[in-house]
Amino acid sequence: MQKVKIAETELEKEQAFEIRRKVFVDEQQVPLHIEMDEYDDEATHFVGYNLQQPIAAGRIREIESGIGKVERVSVLPEFRGQHVGVLMMEAMEKYARSAGMSSLKLNSQSYAIPFYEKLSYTVTSPEFLDAGIPHRTMEKNLHA
Repeated sequence: MQKVKIAETELEKEQAFEIRRKVFVDEQQVPLHIEMDEYDDEATHFVGYNLQQPIAAGRIREIESGIGKVERVSVLPEFRGQHVGVLMMEAMEKYARSAGMSSLKLNSQSYAIPFYEKLSYTVTSPEFLDAGIPHRTMEKNLHA
């Protein structure tokens, strides 16, 4: 049984940060000082669980009035391909709507673009490097 929840306690936030460290720092070699940034204090963090085990993380923050930015979406390798990423995105989109956001942006690693396209995100930028990894900005209108 998998569930996604907003990280409300320090333990839940630390679980989200640990998933991010495993995926981005250990697996993808993103420097820790880039992965853990100044936006962690203002963002709303999410943790995905398989039973009681934290297996996924992500965060969202409002970057302009009505516009949210989804960031740091990550799933442990052994749980990929099991619909966990979709559950994470659905939870973050539901939160964004309830918080009055009308659209979302994200910077997708280029290989993950098809995943986000299936969730109705569209590419809105040329490819760029972030932490040495190719990305493209994508957007979704939440009222469409």
